[in-house]
Amino acid sequence: MTDHGDDAAFEAGWDGAYYRVRAEAAEILFLPAPDEALDEVSNVDAEVRLPDGSRWSATIFTVTEVERLMAHWSGTGEALSGRYFWCSDGLIVKEPGILSMSGVIIGLLGNGEFQQVLQRLDDPM
Repeated sequence: MTDHGDDAAFEAGWDGAYYRVRAEAAEILFLPAPDEALDEVSNVDAEVRLPDGSRWSATIFTVTEVERLMAHWSGTGEALSGRYFWCSDGLIVKEPGILSMSGVIIGLLGNGEFQQVLQRLDDPM
């Protein structure tokens, strides 16, 4: 178990292509690039599984990553040449890293904002 603030203790490790983080309140499956340092992850898809069986999704970006993408798009013409950023299940966090992102998700569960921020997946496991 790894303690990462917010009184959350995490158990984490690789499970195939996923990096699985378990906490009392949720299980979070991240899909980082295979060669990416876990404490530097700044753009990652995640699925959150709650004890009630519901599944939720998020694409998590750091503020720095959003700025980088928008700057890149200004040259490629995407997103009106980088003038906006949009993602249907996007969650923007301040700090990079899987455990930091896990702390945000657990924090959202704790403060009651989780269901407003993440997108529920319809199909049950």
